[in-house]
Amino acid sequence: MRCFHLIHGLWTSSRVLSVAAGALATVASMAAPSYAAVVSFGTGANQFNMEFVTIGNPGNAADTTGEPNPAGAVDRTYDIGKFEVSRAMVDAYNLNPGVVAITLADMSSFGGNGSNRPSTGISWNEAARFVNWLNTSTGNQAAYKFTTSGVNDNIALWQDGDAGYDVNNKYRNSLAKYFLPSYNEWYKAAYFKPDSPTSTTGTYYDFATGSDTAPTPVASGTGTGVNGNNEAVYEGRPRADVNLAGGFSPYGVMGLGGNVREWQESSSDLANNSGSSSRGIRGGGWNLNSNSLSSSTRFNVDPSNGGNNLGFRVASRSSDAVVPEPSMMVIGMVFGLGGVAAKRRLKK
Repeated sequence: MRCFHLIHGLWTSSRVLSVAAGALATVASMAAPSYAAVVSFGTGANQFNMEFVTIGNPGNAADTTGEPNPAGAVDRTYDIGKFEVSRAMVDAYNLNPGVVAITLADMSSFGGNGSNRPSTGISWNEAARFVNWLNTSTGNQAAYKFTTSGVNDNIALWQDGDAGYDVNNKYRNSLAKYFLPSYNEWYKAAYFKPDSPTSTTGTYYDFATGSDTAPTPVASGTGTGVNGNNEAVYEGRPRADVNLAGGFSPYGVMGLGGNVREWQESSSDLANNSGSSSRGIRGGGWNLNSNSLSSSTRFNVDPSNGGNNLGFRVASRSSDAVVPEPSMMVIGMVFGLGGVAAKRRLKK
């Protein structure tokens, strides 16, 4: 039997692996992300709260079976709204001084205009202005560069020399705290289930309820395997409140496959190099069948389009938190002393 002398005493390889495994478990527990945070925006009567879920497991492998292909790999921890942005949030935003007001779609013919219903009639450009205000009202850098004041004007690109310029994403300022989720960020939050809180391996599911079986359409609810899409045969006419929009994704995010289609930050060609490019939208509509809810379907819409089946949710930098690195030291020790096999489970 091979032995290792470590400082004092005699350690067998099995003993070392046992201790290292315990250390790994301890580090994994310490490094597990916080799965919810509530952030307040605005003041007084114009104040509203937004709940976020932390999407950890940075450096996860991409899915190579969905659309686009590949998708879902994100190299840092981030947060995403637990629910879609509600009508009440947009109404409160509109009451704050200096904002470019957003007009919501009149949904009285499609289940009403309740304050906790998802905001609809929102174009990408309007959603970007809302997100910019979340940043500037909290002392952060605006995410998107508007050079004109029209509510539905397209953005300009960030340029080399601008603080926060990112050559890999000319839409988003890298210093911004809040932003629209990219196609990778949205995809990961919807379809990926990690093997553990700190793992980069896991399973990609077909649907945002953590299943390869299509969700059942219901008027509203939070049950496992349901989609609060309300009308099983017509696309995205929302009637459910944002907190009753179907079952949760593996990370605990609701409505990624229910209520409304949601804007992604990314352009249809994923290049993010033109302010007028169409943008990706996902989720929401159950148009005769569940196909549009699956990981294999992504639609694209002009950024000035504000249809009554279009809404959005907000993503965030996760308080600048990245999953701590000490676990890597323990992993390195384990590999040096005998190894641990990492198992990757990807959707077949």
